Amino acid sequence: MTWFESIVLGLVQGLTEFLPISSSAHLRLTAVAAGWRDPGAAFTAVTQIGTELAVLIYFRKDIVRIITAWARSLVNKEARRSSDAKMGWLVIIGSVPIGVLGLTMKDYIEGPFRDLRLISCTLIGFGIVLAIADRYASRTAVRAENAGKHRAARPVKDLEDLTVRDGLVYGLCQSLALIPGVSRSGATITGGLFLGYNRAAAARYSFLLAIPAVLASGAYEMTEIGEHGSHVDWGPTILATVIAGLVGYAVIAWFMKFITTRSFMPFVIYRVALGATVLVLIWFGVLDPLAGNTNGD
Repeated sequence: MTWFESIVLGLVQGLTEFLPISSSAHLRLTAVAAGWRDPGAAFTAVTQIGTELAVLIYFRKDIVRIITAWARSLVNKEARRSSDAKMGWLVIIGSVPIGVLGLTMKDYIEGPFRDLRLISCTLIGFGIVLAIADRYASRTAVRAENAGKHRAARPVKDLEDLTVRDGLVYGLCQSLALIPGVSRSGATITGGLFLGYNRAAAARYSFLLAIPAVLASGAYEMTEIGEHGSHVDWGPTILATVIAGLVGYAVIAWFMKFITTRSFMPFVIYRVALGATVLVLIWFGVLDPLAGNTNGD
C-alpha cells in the first residue's frame, strides 16, 4: 500500500464510518475502482480505531459519566439505579454478540464476505430495511404527538428507556455489520428505530455501543498489519487511521445535527443506487466480484 492510497482510504473511512452506508464496503469499492489491492479486514479494523477515538472525544463527557457511574455500581447498590450505570452495563451486554460472532466467523469476514456481489446485495437489501424502519419511526413520532387524542399511541423511546432486551437486540443488529455493505451504524440505528427509539437516541446508543467492539477488533487485527505476505505496512496504516479520526469527528458533529430534522432516505437512495450500479457492472463483466481480494478463494 502506498502513502497516497492510505490518504484516500483514510478519508473514505472517516467520511463513511458513522453514516449508514458501510465504511467497509466503501473501502473495498474504492480500492477496486482505483485498481488497488483490497486493503483487507485488518486494515479496516485498525483504521476504525481512529474513527472510534473521534467518538471518544465527541462523547467524552457522556463516556466519563457512564464509566464513573458503572464503576461505582460494582460496589454500591444504590449507584446501580443510575441511568448512566445502567447504560454502562447495557453497552457491555450489547457488545457480546459481535464479539462472539467476530471470532467464530473470522475466516468468512476476511474471505467470502468481501465478494462484491454480496456487498452489493447487502447495500441494497439493508438500505430497503433502513427505509422501512425510518418510515416506521416517522409514523411512531406522529402517533406520539397525537397521544393526547389517541391514548393507545406508542410513545417514542429515549435512551433512558433502554432495557436488557433492547440492548441485546441492538447488539445482534451490530453483529450484522461483520458483513461489508451492512453498516454498523445503519444496522444498529435500524434496530433502534424498529424498537421505537427516536433517531437521535438510536444513533447515540449506536455510537456508544460500537466503542468496545471497534477497539477490541482493531487491537486484535493489529497483529496482521505488516505481517509477511501482507501488502499493508504500519506507516500507511497509521496515517490512514489519523486521517480517519480527524474526518470522522467532523462527520459525527454533522450527522447528529442532520438526523434531528431529516430522515435517512438520502442514505437509502444512495445505498440502493450504489449497490445496483456495482451489480450491473459485475453482470456486464466490467467488474470482477473478487477483484483485488487475495483471500477470495
